[in-house]
Amino acid sequence: MRRHILASATAALLLALGSAWQPAQAQAVAYNFSPVNQYDINLTAAYWNPIIAYVSEKSGIKLNLKIGRTSADTTSYVLAKEVEFVFSNHLFSPEREQLGWKVFGRRNTPSLQGQIVVPADSPITELSQLKGQDVAFAGPEAFIVYKVPYANLLSRNIDVKVVFAGNQNAAFAQLFAGKVVAAGGNSQLVEGYARREGKKFRVLWSSEPFQDLALMAASKVPEADARKVAAAFIDMAKDPKGRDILQQASKEVGMPGDTAFIAATGADYAAYRRFYQSAPASLH
Repeated sequence: MRRHILASATAALLLALGSAWQPAQAQAVAYNFSPVNQYDINLTAAYWNPIIAYVSEKSGIKLNLKIGRTSADTTSYVLAKEVEFVFSNHLFSPEREQLGWKVFGRRNTPSLQGQIVVPADSPITELSQLKGQDVAFAGPEAFIVYKVPYANLLSRNIDVKVVFAGNQNAAFAQLFAGKVVAAGGNSQLVEGYARREGKKFRVLWSSEPFQDLALMAASKVPEADARKVAAAFIDMAKDPKGRDILQQASKEVGMPGDTAFIAATGADYAAYRRFYQSAPASLH
């Protein structure tokens, strides 16, 4: 009888342990998600944390936000293969396309343009007036915010003193503090900053249009996991809870309330590839 009771107790314990172990196994899949630092760290976290919490819950796959102090730092994590999902436009150069990242989504925002901007009351009205002046850019990895505007300046033989601020917000803060005379930007972030901070810009130059940054999965992510994460992002606006999160996150950064994620492929990013065909090697 004692042996029977002991066996029953042991079986019950093993069953309990098994029940506890199975959910742990189910939740063991976790990946790092690195969005480019378009804003300062606090604002970047305020935008992305609620979104990735929702995507984690809906997909059953835990995403951890992994960002560095600057956009270049964040991209260094990606290149070091410490990240499995990104929101980025830093991976379309010929060399980086060999890494095998796959586009699955983007935001439903209008196309972006690289811009060179000054405060609305600045005496500078022509690009040529920037020669020899301090101009702020987010960082050396920033495609639309740095590489595109700087390539344009180089093509015009306008030599400026490049100041890397770390992110777009910091570049604009230096601009309005008078520490630099102009800044590189993208049309979406220029409009968002103006809306949030009540500032006015004069646009000296705008580029051809480029799609908004891409949601991408690393080649090492199992296809089933990539599909679940992609579906959670793309279906987010169809769910009342997801839609509310998107609206609040968009409000935080000065974007339209109906901003959402939609499906995309690498073909949507052909303009990026065209840029690299003629860009100086130093900007690859």
